[in-house]
Amino acid sequence: MATKKTNTFSSKPKSSGGLFGIWLGLSVIVILLDQISKITIERSFQFAELYPVTSFFNLTLAYNKGAAFSFLATEGGWQRYMFTAIGVVASLVITYLLKKHAAQKLFCWALALIMGGAIGNVIDRVMYGHVIDFLDFHYKDIYHFAAFNLADSAICLGAALFILDELRRVKK
Repeated sequence: MATKKTNTFSSKPKSSGGLFGIWLGLSVIVILLDQISKITIERSFQFAELYPVTSFFNLTLAYNKGAAFSFLATEGGWQRYMFTAIGVVASLVITYLLKKHAAQKLFCWALALIMGGAIGNVIDRVMYGHVIDFLDFHYKDIYHFAAFNLADSAICLGAALFILDELRRVKK
């Protein structure tokens, strides 16, 4: 009597629980890279110091008390708590969505990147009262895009992947 041979090297995990761990791991990697880069810049630069890397890109040390593009940065301090709360709530919702939809790869890549970036910036707000930014893109000295960090980059990449996933889903 022949027995059916199973492939022990299957590329698909047996449960979405294993995938959930992968998505959380991706978020942790984003958080670690973000925090290591911020610590390195904080220790290497004085506030507002510029280090030209290319004709259109500098490294710098900037502090952002607001949200993206320094939105609400000049307010009295309440924004720190509001943006921290938004980041925490978003991370809780994303954790739920990652667990529920762990098998949807592109969707979960997007959410894991967004969550890692959000938590990276929440850590800054809690520890320092502001977010550390250091990536400075510019056009000559005429226009400087708002400085940002790896957490912001992960959030933007995650948002782009989320849109791509939704567009692919609509086409089906």
